[in-house]
Amino acid sequence: MTDKTLELITKFSPKLINIPVNKCELEEVIDTLINLMFPICNCPEDLHVQEGLKTAADKLHANITTLHNRQSADEKTEAFFALYPALQERLYKDAACYLQYDPAAKSLEEVVITYPGFYALCAHRIAHALYQLGLPLISRLFSEHAHAKVGIDIHPAARIGKNFFMDHGTGIVIGETAEIGDNVKIYQGVTLGALYVEKKLSDVKRHPTVEDNVVIYANATILGGETVIGHDSVIGGGAWLTQSVIPYSLVYNSVDVKIRTVKDFDEPHNFVI
Repeated sequence: MTDKTLELITKFSPKLINIPVNKCELEEVIDTLINLMFPICNCPEDLHVQEGLKTAADKLHANITTLHNRQSADEKTEAFFALYPALQERLYKDAACYLQYDPAAKSLEEVVITYPGFYALCAHRIAHALYQLGLPLISRLFSEHAHAKVGIDIHPAARIGKNFFMDHGTGIVIGETAEIGDNVKIYQGVTLGALYVEKKLSDVKRHPTVEDNVVIYANATILGGETVIGHDSVIGGGAWLTQSVIPYSLVYNSVDVKIRTVKDFDEPHNFVI
């Protein structure tokens, strides 16, 4: 390394960002909360569930205290851990749906430890519970931690019903005011987004409503707070929707695919590098 490099590094002195929570500590909390819902017998840290949860609760409580006060932290932490068993029960049922719908899934254990969509759903159900307890910053941090790990972006305020199945999951975006019913399946790259973004719309429903038993195939984009996908509808891959569809609709793009043989085909351009 040259003296000039050292000089440049020495001169670089960014202003520290002061945030009211411990980001690294809270990322440990969300991982612990998910792991200890589904402890694995050959992971030493998973064998001490109560001890691990107590440590997570202490860290969560300390961070809530910095945002509010001791009494509020007591109430919110207690309320969250009162919900924790019901969240676990709900997620076991969600995992069973993955096993039921996905022919590639061979066991519940495989779903729990390997499926990115299921991991993102775990993070969302925990984050949403905290959001409802009046902790938007911590819940958003949990959601973005999952987003960074598996590439699925779900705002913690989004309302998601029972038995939600995200196949593959990569690239899915679900906005803040989206509402999703029960037994909905969506595939990779689906966006439930806003028609446009303006700061003044922060208190307006900007994202679509998806009713029960809807299937949305890969890379479909559905936009707008007044857009409702009626129950039992199927939205084809790559569809672009900015208006509501009635129940039992089939929506798809008309794609003209041509197939021909390449045998004895004289290519007009055949570059060789």
